[in-house]
Amino acid sequence: MSKKFFLSFLLFFTVTIVLFFTIEYMLEDKPVTKKVDIIKKADIVKKSYKYRKYLHVEQFYKEITKDAIEIGMKYNVPPPALLAIAGVESGYGRGYVAHITGNILSLGANSNEPELPALYLPNLKSDSSKVLFGAQIYKYKDDELIWKNRPNSLKKDYRPKGIAGSPEFLDYLDTNPSKKREAHYTCMEDFASKWISLSKKFKPFVDARKMLDEQVKLHSKEILFDRDLNIKFIYMIGGKENSFNYRKSWPKKVVNIMDNVGLLDLTYSLHVEGKTFKNAWAL
Repeated sequence: MSKKFFLSFLLFFTVTIVLFFTIEYMLEDKPVTKKVDIIKKADIVKKSYKYRKYLHVEQFYKEITKDAIEIGMKYNVPPPALLAIAGVESGYGRGYVAHITGNILSLGANSNEPELPALYLPNLKSDSSKVLFGAQIYKYKDDELIWKNRPNSLKKDYRPKGIAGSPEFLDYLDTNPSKKREAHYTCMEDFASKWISLSKKFKPFVDARKMLDEQVKLHSKEILFDRDLNIKFIYMIGGKENSFNYRKSWPKKVVNIMDNVGLLDLTYSLHVEGKTFKNAWAL
């Protein structure tokens, strides 16, 4: 065997061995790398959408997001903003008025509409922010409660006819999930069709309706998922006199929820990409 042939054979053998172990290593390492990438991506989302870690936030948006998108598409109202406003106004559905009536947007009742009347309900001594009603009350001892008179809410009661406007059956929506969804849907539809309307007497609502319809006409309905448009809409209807909420801090709170829950991504993932809520929320 010549020296030249031996060196060639040795080089070929060495390259073959190196390639073999390299390929084997790459094949074994792929699943680990993929898993690590997914974990890193999830961590980034959790840091960006920090409110998603709260179970009550997830449950609230799981119940209403699909309906909010449907209503937003029908009436040219941006779904991310609609969902964020609902979160602010209802305390993610946990505020006692919203909880009882289904009025998650805190819409005022007209003269011919039922409103939640004055009520005599307890707070927990250990948590004065928690108002109890219905079967919840009987979970606690008398000395754990502080009873208080609650004034008329002036908010529309979306419970079914015959119950709406009554101090009775305060936990009706808790025990009837389909009616709860119906109440939330009707509330959001009232906001999108009757409040954001050319027939509304206050200028912020009329201007918002004109702006939204013009933008949809120019860019198609997908513009309703644009962040700048959502923020513009929120500031148009809030933070000033004769608007949805006159407090200057209100638009900032709404945008904060929209960003920290990730409502732009969530609604886009469901409507445009066709993902399930579970997959869209967990990305």
